Amino acid sequence: MEGQRRPGWFGFGFRGFGQALGSERGLRSSLLGPEPLVLEDTGRRDPEKAQASVTDVCQVRPSWSFTGFLTRDGCLVLTGSVNGQLSRCRDLLVSEQHLVVLRMEAEGTPAEVQAWAAAPELQGEPLWTQQLLQPGGWKKEPGSGDQAGGPGKGPLDSALLPLVPEPGWYVSPRQPFSQTLSPELKARQLVLGAEHVLLLGGMGQVYTWGTGRLGQLGHGGLEAELEPRQVEALQGLAMGQVAAGGWHSLCVSEAGDLYVWGWNESGQLALPSRAIAEREKTVAGASGLYSCSPEAKIPAKDGDGDPAQFISIQAFPALLDLPGGSEVSKASCGSRHTAVVTRVGELYTWGWGKYGQLGHKNTVNLDRPQRVDYFTDNLLHVEAVICGPWNTYVYAVKGKI
Repeated sequence: MEGQRRPGWFGFGFRGFGQALGSERGLRSSLLGPEPLVLEDTGRRDPEKAQASVTDVCQVRPSWSFTGFLTRDGCLVLTGSVNGQLSRCRDLLVSEQHLVVLRMEAEGTPAEVQAWAAAPELQGEPLWTQQLLQPGGWKKEPGSGDQAGGPGKGPLDSALLPLVPEPGWYVSPRQPFSQTLSPELKARQLVLGAEHVLLLGGMGQVYTWGTGRLGQLGHGGLEAELEPRQVEALQGLAMGQVAAGGWHSLCVSEAGDLYVWGWNESGQLALPSRAIAEREKTVAGASGLYSCSPEAKIPAKDGDGDPAQFISIQAFPALLDLPGGSEVSKASCGSRHTAVVTRVGELYTWGWGKYGQLGHKNTVNLDRPQRVDYFTDNLLHVEAVICGPWNTYVYAVKGKI
């Protein structure tokens, strides 16, 4: 067992642009296992104060080439291909082209949403600004964002970006930044995939819309939906959280059950993957690279030489059991990997693992859930997980296992 680690934020996976991920030094483009997060470029030169700034991080928003860290005092720190800081921030969304930030001058004053260009140095003026009519006064808890796994403990729970704290619209880090949304949906949570959207309704219903060519909408077909459509297969089941990957989707029920659907080429649904089965047949030492483009999908068919047990596209929700029947409390999706936190504070990951984003100290793809032993070995209770496209951030504390 490794030496016991301090509680706080941990990271693993891709860091090819120097984005803060873990404490390990070196030139490697990835971390294959969890390491405690260190923010070196925070404007504080005292190492002890720098460590304290990490414990103050309450939200992490990873893009592919950079990551935004939000502290409890409203400071946004950006590392990687985009660097800089912004004050008075309450939440943010990121893409490779833009950042969308919820900012507020002071408690009780109107907030505004700003869109900034994802330039190497964050400076100048925002590209777009929209003032909110409702005053702020919100507080963020560690990992309480939409991809962290559902509601947190602060008053912002019902208004986390992409949702805004007034009805009728939501925001996106891609143009157009403002999108209309029917107040009748009574949205509790909204998440954005690469080409689709999931919404959690007021009564636990799940709605999806956008591109459906990889089954990511969960309606049983591959057609696109221009407007929110309820996922009929989940009717009658109260959901507590939704999450969107690049082209896959999942939701967690109030009872702790996990439902998955969409693209499974890399095993991101924890359903049998042909690509993974074929890789296991290759000789040791093979690179194992294969196309990551959705255009490369080839669903398994009867009579093609293999049993039709492999699933490339799962077009409607499938119930997924974790080892030991563990109940899920929170979940997050990367581009092609998935991570969930159980109610007893364990972390399970699966899917695409080329950059170590699964946290198992290797680069293997998995089409079945596997526990990340680092946290249990170090007596750490996982409370939140946030997946970037190719990496993973985890918030864990001591003393609950």
